[in-house]
Amino acid sequence: MLEVAHLVGVALLLGNLLLLEARVWGLGAALPVQPLARLSLGLAVLGFGLAAASGLTMFATMPSELLGNRVFTAKMALIALAACNAGWFHGRRSLQRLDGTARALLGVSTLLWLTVLTCGRWIGYV
Repeated sequence: MLEVAHLVGVALLLGNLLLLEARVWGLGAALPVQPLARLSLGLAVLGFGLAAASGLTMFATMPSELLGNRVFTAKMALIALAACNAGWFHGRRSLQRLDGTARALLGVSTLLWLTVLTCGRWIGYV
């Protein structure tokens, strides 16, 4: 059940980030960005919280094995990078600008989270 909760959290996080990215890139231009961002980012934060809580619980079952796993370490580093990227995105008020830098930061965010997802799947195989 922890793995299911973890996957639901990741799906909420990544799905809502992709929705916001699509809007920033011009899809659904009739939708106002600010209300969509409030909804999608709220759900993304909920998803991150669910993924983090379930992930920490799974980590507690075998911390020494996971800390020795290169892919797990890479996943944690990528999550830290994704957090820094989100801080930069919101710190520069990218949702108000919707410029090339905002698009690039959202693209980097999506790439980072897809790589986190990939690492998560590889942990058991390394």
